[in-house]
Amino acid sequence: MKTFPMPGTDLVVPNVVLGLMRIQDKTDDEVRTLVSTARDAGITFLDHADVYGTPLHGCERRFAEALRLTPSEREGFVIQTKAGIVPDGPYFDFSYEHIVESVNGSLEALGTDYIDILLLHRPDALVEPEEVARAFDELAAAGKVRSFGVSNQTPGQIDLLRKFVTQPIVANQLQLSITHAPIVAQGVASNMQALDQSIGRDGGILDYCRLHDITVQAWSPFQAGFFDGPFLGSERYPELNAVVDRLKAKYDVPAEAIAVAWITRHPAQMQVVLGTTTPERVAAAAQGSDLPLTRAEWYELFRAAGYTVP
Repeated sequence: MKTFPMPGTDLVVPNVVLGLMRIQDKTDDEVRTLVSTARDAGITFLDHADVYGTPLHGCERRFAEALRLTPSEREGFVIQTKAGIVPDGPYFDFSYEHIVESVNGSLEALGTDYIDILLLHRPDALVEPEEVARAFDELAAAGKVRSFGVSNQTPGQIDLLRKFVTQPIVANQLQLSITHAPIVAQGVASNMQALDQSIGRDGGILDYCRLHDITVQAWSPFQAGFFDGPFLGSERYPELNAVVDRLKAKYDVPAEAIAVAWITRHPAQMQVVLGTTTPERVAAAAQGSDLPLTRAEWYELFRAAGYTVP
């Protein structure tokens, strides 16, 4: 498993992350097997959110009940969670009160006295950055949260926060897979008239994060689009899967490893957030952590996914 020092923190982290949004109905043994499989593969970074599971904090609580980590075991993991989505609506709430309340709920549910990284979960159109700054300052001073980040935010939204927040923004969690890659694809086809791919929709967020030492965390690495099913093995992507099959045979790895490697091969040093609850798929995906795809192979996968390379 490839690891790297995460900018803005004192953490050395793996470039593959275990997401735990779907463990609500898993048994203790199933949760333990999932986490131990990840840990055995070198995945010691765990991703939660307050809205994962039912009721609120359901998956965080399920994790804690199943693992019952001792303090020394807790130190062996980087635990990240998110706050800001209100499921009744839904709507977003980045107020001081909501952020602090959410973190206190996550700490209680997770059975820990600190969170390694807290992300603001999607943008809040009504954000008051002074409120966010007050919440971050209080949580950091109390030792409840060690680092802070965002998810699905644009450069302008992050700059607005950075004007007031004193802590570094260390991560931005963005949807990215071979078939859902607008954050990469726009730059490749820049300045091409009448090509949809060339239209800038995110303000150049990938380059922005690289310039400001913000780690991009790629969620839904196997999804074709927005939760509309995986592209691996899908008849919707015959050309792409043919390339994946050839490369998995060349490197003697599962298909999931090729999908992960397409992301980890990018020099932005991104993390890949896995959403699967199947231990075998976690182990398969982990093999893509440091797979040395060539430039030609990376671009071949990109073209086979339907993107234009001028």
